[in-house]
Amino acid sequence: YLAYAQEEVLAPLVRELGWSLNVAILEKTQSAHERLFYVSQARQHRWTKATLLHQLQAQAYQKTITAQHNFEQTLPLAQHTSAVLALKDEYLFDFLELSVPHSEYELEQALLGNVRRFLSEMGGDFTFISNQYRLELAGQEYFIDLLLFHRELQCLVAIELKIDEFRPEYAGKMNFYLSVLNDTVRKSHEQPSIGIIICQSKNRTVVEFALRDVNKPIGVATYTYSDTLPSELRPFFPSNEELVRRLDAVTAALQAPLGNNPVRPSEADRPE
Repeated sequence: YLAYAQEEVLAPLVRELGWSLNVAILEKTQSAHERLFYVSQARQHRWTKATLLHQLQAQAYQKTITAQHNFEQTLPLAQHTSAVLALKDEYLFDFLELSVPHSEYELEQALLGNVRRFLSEMGGDFTFISNQYRLELAGQEYFIDLLLFHRELQCLVAIELKIDEFRPEYAGKMNFYLSVLNDTVRKSHEQPSIGIIICQSKNRTVVEFALRDVNKPIGVATYTYSDTLPSELRPFFPSNEELVRRLDAVTAALQAPLGNNPVRPSEADRPE
């Protein structure tokens, strides 16, 4: 009670979580911003204690505030504030049993074989549509590795899997896929499609430049099999200034929907 009494935003939310979840959040978080993140996510996605502990151990908060994307420049504010919470800088696929090395096909099949855990790691509002989703344009076929739908954002989410380090051309290819999805697949009531490129590793500076002038919303993440990331997989960490900026953005995204319904967007802000 004392920990939350002075926190105006958190106080009404924690009453809707079980005692054991609140205790776990208090014991394993360091700041009010971090507590707000886990309290809001646990309430919105109805996390069990086991799921919450897994997200805490996997450092979901840290991976959200360091995620790389161009959402601020490519999405309207109502969609951007939720999109920043739908992307992680790194995904923990500790449920996969893959040989080293492995192919993109083997990675895709392994995720399909564990689709429920995959969607749980992606986030509670993702639903699965198809793998190798076929697009046709000008008499040619193109295939998206995984196509998901995000219920909160009301948009298609294209996932491209890469087993090597991020390359700038991956962003161009995803930008093309999103253009075709928006024109030929997206329904009239849905919001613009989003792309997520999941690579084995990335250079943060290369990602920043690759996304700078892309006009479709794209995020670039990495994947790992354990919650301890080898240093060579993240050659460039975000600066302290960048972390502060992203922290402010995530906090704003968490607080923006507050009101009669403190977690989900109001009807006025919800996409048509």
